[in-house]
Amino acid sequence: MSSPASPLRLGLAGLGTVGIGVVKIVQRHADLIAARAGRPVVITAVSARDPKKNRDADLSAYAWETDPVALAQRDDVDVFVEVMGGHEGAARLATEAAIASGKDVVTANKALLAHYGQELAVAAEAKGRVIRFEAAVAGGIPVIKALTEGLAGNRITRVMGVMNGSCNYILTRMQNEGLTYETVFEEARKLGYLEADPNLDVGGIDAGHKLSLLSSIAFGTKVAFDKVELEGIGNVSIEDIELADDMGYHIKLLGVAQLTGRGLEQRMTPCLVPAESPLGQLQGGTNMVVLEGDSVGQIVMRGPGAGEGPTASAVMGDVIDLARGFRISTFGQPASSLKEPIAAKSATPAAYYLRMTLLDKPGALAKIATCIGDAGISIDQMRQLNQPGEADDKATVLLVTHKAAPADIAHAMTQFGATGVLVGAPVAIRIEEV
Repeated sequence: MSSPASPLRLGLAGLGTVGIGVVKIVQRHADLIAARAGRPVVITAVSARDPKKNRDADLSAYAWETDPVALAQRDDVDVFVEVMGGHEGAARLATEAAIASGKDVVTANKALLAHYGQELAVAAEAKGRVIRFEAAVAGGIPVIKALTEGLAGNRITRVMGVMNGSCNYILTRMQNEGLTYETVFEEARKLGYLEADPNLDVGGIDAGHKLSLLSSIAFGTKVAFDKVELEGIGNVSIEDIELADDMGYHIKLLGVAQLTGRGLEQRMTPCLVPAESPLGQLQGGTNMVVLEGDSVGQIVMRGPGAGEGPTASAVMGDVIDLARGFRISTFGQPASSLKEPIAAKSATPAAYYLRMTLLDKPGALAKIATCIGDAGISIDQMRQLNQPGEADDKATVLLVTHKAAPADIAHAMTQFGATGVLVGAPVAIRIEEV
């Protein structure tokens, strides 16, 4: 490694949107970065598949490696910056090679860490190295730094947030313009807001990766992405959005993690939140993370969740910390001390929004109410709606329950089908207190 007075030398793997953003910051703010870090920060080498591609940045001063593993092993690289993406293949191999070569790693790759974060952290610590990943969660919002530093004296009680800007764009566009999910999904795809595999976004997978990383830091557990309850936004209808709005709620793809006596609850699902709450007012591609600690109370952090500038800004925040000599364990404490989490299905009681279509005949609603009562659930509100174009022999019914255990709601939903009055599948959406 270089001496403290010499430049910190970066090897940058990935020259897409984020990688070029990092190049621009290093070039544009060289003097400012050196003043704040106490030493210059320079890029010595880069890696991408096509050296001839026009990338709207001057890369002529940098050595070029087509193989990111070779970049990770170069002697003139102190910190390996990985912004390629993907949890297998080149990104994983190059990150492992950088750690084996005794280099620190800065990454924006939430999928890699969600799947292999524990073993990578163990390997890094064995070499006396660290992995920093502020850019992997919520883009420009410094939530990792908040958890590992600013709130380090707190016992974190809950982590919650909207962590995928593409989903929030779709839901708020449906909300504001009265458009169907299918219409806005296609619009988002054409605008380039969705991943090549859109299910990573709309299926909640991308946001689930981020939630699992925050859970690890917040609760001192090994990353457990495979234990996150995932439900995407594909079944959220414009009808539900409009009915929720009429009751003073907005629908968000909301991540919630908390450690209870039963174990670690992690869920990334559509929820109703109060329209006037900070989460309810969140528009477009913006992200918001809510952290709750026993001493500090509730902290709300809002900002851009993706894009060249915000994500590159987060990368450089980690780089500058390393240049200053500031080092902290990957997940806020030694990887060897992280506990194996006991995964717990969500059991925290909440009010629920229930919508269903019933045959419009005497006793139909009473049968549904009996199923709900038998499950130990009480009803707060009930409405029968006259939906435009609905057949005369059918009726849409909207129920809002008092707080109920998720298992009781699930039991009631299974009983509805046996009543003989249900038309189609019922909808149940949790109402989250924020």
